Amino acid sequence: MADVAEKEMDNPTFRSDTVLSDVHLHCPSKRHLMVRLNAVGQPVFLSYFKLLWSTEDLTSGKHVREITTGREHQCRSGDELCDKDRSNIKKIELNSEGVQALLDDDGDLEVVRRPRSASDLEAEDLLRDIVCPVILMKGKEDAFEDEEQECTCSDVVKIEHTMATPLEDVGKQVWRAAFLLADYILFKRDTFRSCSVLELGGGTGITSIIMGTVAKRVYCTDVGEDLLAMCEQNVALNKHLMEPGGGEVKVKELDWLKDEFCTDPEAPYSWSEEEIADLLDHCSVIMAADVFYDDDLTDALFRTLYRITHNLRNSCTVYLALEKRLNFTLRHMDVTCEAYSHFRNTLNDLENLQDGKMKYTVEPIKLDFCQFLVYERIEQL
Repeated sequence: MADVAEKEMDNPTFRSDTVLSDVHLHCPSKRHLMVRLNAVGQPVFLSYFKLLWSTEDLTSGKHVREITTGREHQCRSGDELCDKDRSNIKKIELNSEGVQALLDDDGDLEVVRRPRSASDLEAEDLLRDIVCPVILMKGKEDAFEDEEQECTCSDVVKIEHTMATPLEDVGKQVWRAAFLLADYILFKRDTFRSCSVLELGGGTGITSIIMGTVAKRVYCTDVGEDLLAMCEQNVALNKHLMEPGGGEVKVKELDWLKDEFCTDPEAPYSWSEEEIADLLDHCSVIMAADVFYDDDLTDALFRTLYRITHNLRNSCTVYLALEKRLNFTLRHMDVTCEAYSHFRNTLNDLENLQDGKMKYTVEPIKLDFCQFLVYERIEQL
């Protein structure tokens, strides 16, 4: 296994089925450290995702307002500076002497540029700071010891994840819709306080971790022992975020292609009968983020969603977040979003379902709520 992994790292290639999320490349994280190879030889990175609040300022939204004010200040100061520059511009006569005055000793034209203000640089760093991965080499652990201790505060989420993976392993990456759903949870934290929650397709677990800061119990589910082990590690890394509210995140296996919960005591991440009973008796929120990319899996998810909600004791609210990914297809000879179209059709079928037992109502959520995590909130979300 080590030989195979070494060869792959020496000759990195992107196959046609390789999928890459750019979330970790465009956020002002401090570092992306390669910490290990997972069971299948994929490099695992540790990223620090900045939260725009602290424990004291979360309810007031102070940090978000400060950032908004900073952007407005940037525009105002930029306009003022531009006006000032324009007032100082002198008319230059393009005669031979005037041209010579603009040249340096080598005959190159010297262009005087307006110096960039500190607010310009800060705003640019906030909007899009491309951070390249840093490989943690053997024997260099001490170099990052101080940074590791610094990032145990209440305004950083630490997530282990992979980068480029085959399609079947996309759950090991970090995706924008997970941040969008996490933003909504923090914005509506009173709605989710002390709830029992189920996440379908939890992946790296970042949304469940954020939910765990307000909810009583979160069942974060997915498939694949390697992925679930990574998710469990992330829950442990961020335990300090959930401890103040007493929240708990349990990592469990839930295969949408199977009709029953995994209860085999020999299987890792299986369910106990008590946990299944607790879920069915108390769950009032189900959530899923960026899991609609394959039509067969979308169908399987909605079947699972119907089966679970049908067995819940209480009514339930389901929150679904996704990114519409546009692709050019030869079949349509146009830019389309087939996965999203299939999702919408399946969602409409669920809403129109009439079986005399269940009633589903679909409501869109406006994306005008505050942003609490640093990521690029694009219009396709």
